[in-house]
Amino acid sequence: MSAPICRFCRAPLEHTFCDLGMSPFSNAFLTADQLNAVEPFYPLHAYVCRSCFLVQLQVFQSPEQIFSDYAYFSSYSDSWLAHANAYAGQMTQRFGLGPASQVVEIASNDGYLLQYFKSRGIPVLGIEPAANVAAAAAAKGISTVVKFFGTQSAAELAAASRHADLLIGNNVLAHVPDLNDFVAGLGLLLKPSGIVTMEFPHLLRLMEETQFDTIYHEHFSYFSFTTVARVFAHHGLTLFDVEELPTHGGSLRIYACHAANTFAAVTDRVTELKRREARAGLGRIETYSGFGERVKETKRALLEFMISARRQGKRLAGYGAAAKGNTLLNYCGIRGDFLDYVVDRNPHKQHRFLPGTHVPVLPPDKLLETKPDYLLILPWNLKAEIIEQMAHIRQWGGRFVVPIPGVEVLP
Repeated sequence: MSAPICRFCRAPLEHTFCDLGMSPFSNAFLTADQLNAVEPFYPLHAYVCRSCFLVQLQVFQSPEQIFSDYAYFSSYSDSWLAHANAYAGQMTQRFGLGPASQVVEIASNDGYLLQYFKSRGIPVLGIEPAANVAAAAAAKGISTVVKFFGTQSAAELAAASRHADLLIGNNVLAHVPDLNDFVAGLGLLLKPSGIVTMEFPHLLRLMEETQFDTIYHEHFSYFSFTTVARVFAHHGLTLFDVEELPTHGGSLRIYACHAANTFAAVTDRVTELKRREARAGLGRIETYSGFGERVKETKRALLEFMISARRQGKRLAGYGAAAKGNTLLNYCGIRGDFLDYVVDRNPHKQHRFLPGTHVPVLPPDKLLETKPDYLLILPWNLKAEIIEQMAHIRQWGGRFVVPIPGVEVLP
């Protein structure tokens, strides 16, 4: 069988970054009547391209099959809403946005971000492929186009004079199977003087902290700054600034403009981050080879903890029916024999079952009923917010468990 091909540079993918075995789609939650039906599992095998060093998965289902009806609603995280509001204020001030500006967000979800530009009197447009999520944005008065983004949709919007002064994509770049078509579309929709910002998990942080649960089928690509700069440059876009963010365990916010522009001087942060990635060895294929063994050790440590806790008669529940949690549970083989249930604030996930493991998802009130000894925080990137929200478990001696980058038990 021939090797898969890099989605950016088309080189053959011959080097494994991390093989997490077979896994279902992380957001394919089940209803009770689906539990005895055949459930599809696909290889969760991440490769690294030895030519451009893009870490990536193969595509086993189309974006239409994955994202057209989606269970993730951004507005259920208080910290993410605060992040969005702060971003809107920062961009409005930095780039002088106002009533004559056009802000466009790709994968705008339920309007969690655009609402903050709208409240500042700035015209907004959302582009969101999941009709069920877009409906929530429309209910907030956010104009939303229900379609996938690429060169075709960008050309249609440009023809309708919907060019963007600020073009936003938060946690969407990783979800794009046709990377070249997507980035080319950014250039088509961006005004000559416009700015693109994109946020995505930083590959360097993923590797340093063994964040293997960030890998799931809906995330097709994993970017270093050096690689993403190469991708954007290939399509006539220059990355002139970058910020390192704490979100999602460590993300980048990149700033891009048309390469023909001279108004945006490249900042020292761009130069320094490229140097730091080079020092970390991200330009050498050998650097990527040890990640898989660190993942196995993280799995062993978590299972050792859970086996010990169960043998002592302890009760364990999980918090957060997150995609990253489903990768963790499926890879580690953690099902109902270890975890009684998972709670989540999102009513769209409640009273359903996690893909693969079939652990039930229940409202947070269930914790008061069963009083578990340990609460496993699956979206560990939100651990501070979750520990604050769930502080009442300490009343019965409950403790928090954080699985990544290593097992940590917190009072």
